Amino acid sequence: MGEAATDEWTIGVIGAAGRMGRMLVQTIHETEGCRLAGGVEQAGHGDLSRDLGELAAIGPIGSALHDDCAALIAAADAVIEFSSPAATVAHARLAAASGTRHVIGTTGLDAGQQAALLEAAGQTAIFQAPNMSFGVSLLMSLVERTAAALDADFDIEVLEMHHRHKVDAPSGTALGLGRAAAAGRGVDLEAVADRGRDGLTGARRRGDIGFAVLRGGDAVGDHTVVFASDGERLELTHKASSRAIYARGAVRAALWLRDRPAGLYGMPELLGL
Repeated sequence: MGEAATDEWTIGVIGAAGRMGRMLVQTIHETEGCRLAGGVEQAGHGDLSRDLGELAAIGPIGSALHDDCAALIAAADAVIEFSSPAATVAHARLAAASGTRHVIGTTGLDAGQQAALLEAAGQTAIFQAPNMSFGVSLLMSLVERTAAALDADFDIEVLEMHHRHKVDAPSGTALGLGRAAAAGRGVDLEAVADRGRDGLTGARRRGDIGFAVLRGGDAVGDHTVVFASDGERLELTHKASSRAIYARGAVRAALWLRDRPAGLYGMPELLGL
């Protein structure tokens, strides 16, 4: 998709009726330099034809929720989505075909789906991050540097808590923090990850990176990485109190992609980490 006739960057929202989608509609509407291209949901969704501004509690804006994702992707300069892995891959292929920039906050992609995104990034600029918060991105950088500085005498544990409705565990952010710690130590996360303990598990293996998952209430997202050794413990923590931080990060990423060639990008490139 070519740049809009005006200086405004048009951004579409996939999954616009969800909690994150509504926040994205509001953020795009309020952000200088961009304009809402539209919003879509799955066919049969109960909110189809409703005004997107009413859904986002900002008042009518004259743009209705619809279910033609291909049309939205073709018409927008960029699209943002936090959805399912399979849907995200399908949308990435559509974005690649039309040259539309694609901002992806979806988590839980497997190796084959990730490979499909990389292939699509050969034709358009794709921004992917397990967490769109700038603070979390800085936390990941700090975790990698800390893991590189401390030897295996320091056990690493990743603790996360989210609201009761979250369907994947550990969260994509927690796994991203685990990958950052593994990168700092120069190891493969899959080889050292301990993602579940129950019963008589035996002593903790030296060098493992452990994960603990909490779910409850309306927690937006809390993440802590613990480096624990004999006699001392270092904890690096980020706590989110509003989804607005993820929406702001995603919209900033969409604007940042405006001048980027085809390729797969993430928070380290955007923040210059």
